Amino acid sequence: MTRQHKLLTLNLFLLTFVLGTSEFVMVGLLSEVAADMKIAISAAGSLVTAFALSFAIGTPVFTALFSRFSKYPLILALIGVFIVGNMVTAISGSYSLLLVSRVITAVVTGVLIALAMAVASETMPIDKRGPVISIIFTGFTVASVLGVPLGTFIGQWGGWHMSYWFTTLLGIVSLIASFATIPRGLKGARSSLKKQLRLFAYPRIVLAFFIPALSIAATYSVYTYLAPLLQDVLFVPARYISLIFLLYGIVSIFSTLIGGKLAAGGGMRKIRYVFLAQAVILASLYVSSGSLAGGLVSISFMALVVYLMNSTMQLYFMDWADRHVPEARDLASSLTSVSVNVGIAMGSALGGFVTTNMELIDLSWSGGIVAVLAAVLALINYRFDRVARRASKEENGLRGQYKGSL
Repeated sequence: MTRQHKLLTLNLFLLTFVLGTSEFVMVGLLSEVAADMKIAISAAGSLVTAFALSFAIGTPVFTALFSRFSKYPLILALIGVFIVGNMVTAISGSYSLLLVSRVITAVVTGVLIALAMAVASETMPIDKRGPVISIIFTGFTVASVLGVPLGTFIGQWGGWHMSYWFTTLLGIVSLIASFATIPRGLKGARSSLKKQLRLFAYPRIVLAFFIPALSIAATYSVYTYLAPLLQDVLFVPARYISLIFLLYGIVSIFSTLIGGKLAAGGGMRKIRYVFLAQAVILASLYVSSGSLAGGLVSISFMALVVYLMNSTMQLYFMDWADRHVPEARDLASSLTSVSVNVGIAMGSALGGFVTTNMELIDLSWSGGIVAVLAAVLALINYRFDRVARRASKEENGLRGQYKGSL
């Protein structure tokens, strides 16, 4: 890659790091927000659900609508809205204003992620697309490693509002970097929303969409309530919570790196086994939570499998659009992140239901059941794809025989 490619990759990594920190830091601040707003922990958890639902609903619609605009000014404008959204969160004195600010930030975040993936796909050499996409996804992982623990520490030290002044500052840094590195010549594609939504007319796309959603839902049913689980089940002192989030993020870096290699080695064929392993790991927490060491080991393995499917699914959606609906390429680039946020909404909602009606530790086996469902969908999708490839080969063979007979 050229120096310009490397700088652009670094900036897109920075962008996803900033977006991920703003989105995920709320998980580490649920107890502080609940206490400050005088609301139940499940109500604070609904902020995570609302963000994810807004992301999931708004991203495909606004990505399709904005696809006609040049990417350089569009990205800068959206980062500006992101900065304002975080400022409003930082000054929120009521639950309703906090909720509105998170919804607006969620929609902007989703479109920016889709644009980052589209920029990488359009500007990088073909053989570097997979590694670069993996690096961009790593921004979210590093957000878990550095951004979330740091934001959680800032929130516990200076109040949760201070954490969002921190993400506002990160947004300003990202705006400056994007101004310097995003190529100016990336034009939009004039296509109607109706034409782009044809992508969802393919049943296998719809089926594939719910694979990462279920996998992330399985993890986030536990991760959303990880702070209270650590405090009330594993009896971890509050001052060590941010450290455990840091360790969780460090382990999840390896998940992203292994996921990139998985995508390069026939990931769609293998990910069903990843989800089965995920189910076993989540369910194991029910037993291992009897000791601090055992619980932390289960949580570490949970982090190790959480992002294994990201690069595989991202390339699957983008390559499918290239072959069947080229005008929906930007929309396709958003599907993995949209699916992930559908999963976050599902997982945090499931977690809220479990924590309200059962015990905190019951999050483990309920998440494991959802991971099994992801494995079933992955198996069905892989078999459909294998049948389609076989039919395509037979059709090409018949065409070759026909041409040979002429």
